[in-house]
Amino acid sequence: MEIAAQEGLLGPLLLARSAIDRSAVLRGDTEWLERSWADAATRVVVVDDGQALIRRNGEDAELVLLSTADAPEGERYLLGLDAEGIAYFAVAASSATDTGSFNRIVSPLDPSEPGEGQIVTAGLRQVGSLLGDLDAGLLVYAVALEAWHSTHEYCPRCGSRTEVRAGGHVRVCPKDDSQHFPRVDPAVIMLIHDDDDRCLLARGPQWPEGRLSVLAGFVEPGESLEQAVAREVSEEVGVRVADARYMGSQPWPFPRSLMLGFFARATSTEFVLDSEEIAEAHWFSRAELLAAMESGEVRLPSEVSIARRLIETWYGAPLTGDW
Repeated sequence: MEIAAQEGLLGPLLLARSAIDRSAVLRGDTEWLERSWADAATRVVVVDDGQALIRRNGEDAELVLLSTADAPEGERYLLGLDAEGIAYFAVAASSATDTGSFNRIVSPLDPSEPGEGQIVTAGLRQVGSLLGDLDAGLLVYAVALEAWHSTHEYCPRCGSRTEVRAGGHVRVCPKDDSQHFPRVDPAVIMLIHDDDDRCLLARGPQWPEGRLSVLAGFVEPGESLEQAVAREVSEEVGVRVADARYMGSQPWPFPRSLMLGFFARATSTEFVLDSEEIAEAHWFSRAELLAAMESGEVRLPSEVSIARRLIETWYGAPLTGDW
């Protein structure tokens, strides 16, 4: 059977949405950055260890965007401009000079009674699928920058504390003038199907029983994406693959990955599991997967993940239920 999405269409990749211009040319303009920060129209996303302020509205959610006057003092990162020219920044609450500022922001905004309009702190895994394009793009961007800055405060050459420059898109060592830029770790994630059109799903040993997904792994130095697909599948489950086909990509800032999605065809089907990486692996037909999900035997990754989109594209329709 022909795979349904050979054109590279995975449907909505919920963490790959954005509605801002990243405005890279403005990052080095110190005067413009200061003017924008002083502008009453500018809006700020406050992030703390991947969490942000979220207002729940029924089945939807939106970021609580603060004015610069209400934002805590801390490292600030330019996120960009929207279609109306409004500037957006992120502030890392963990770097705030007032270490309790994030909690103090939440308290006055949090209503006494839960329900419509309730404001909570949440991360992308919890609310990524509920946010609109603008808010989803802002939060993914802010979380990724915060994660990188939190682990790159010191120069890897001399150990000096680095300084934030270019609107949060570079750290500079004041001692040796070396520049350090946010990094992204490429990872392949692949749905493997065999000649009987079954798909391969597996469980890591750290996951509870029933929690299955496709295979994934980081790209190694000097390796192509297609080579990484073949190597990871062989290492983890002992299956050989061919015809790796790129399907789409999505940022995954946990903490700094870029997930590159593939379909690939298995040329062998017997499993030899790496017990440190894989606890169990199974081949599923569409009917078998649906039955396992309906019985509760199998649960799939959440809809914000590219893994879920790969599975649904192979299946040919949306699926319900997740981790």
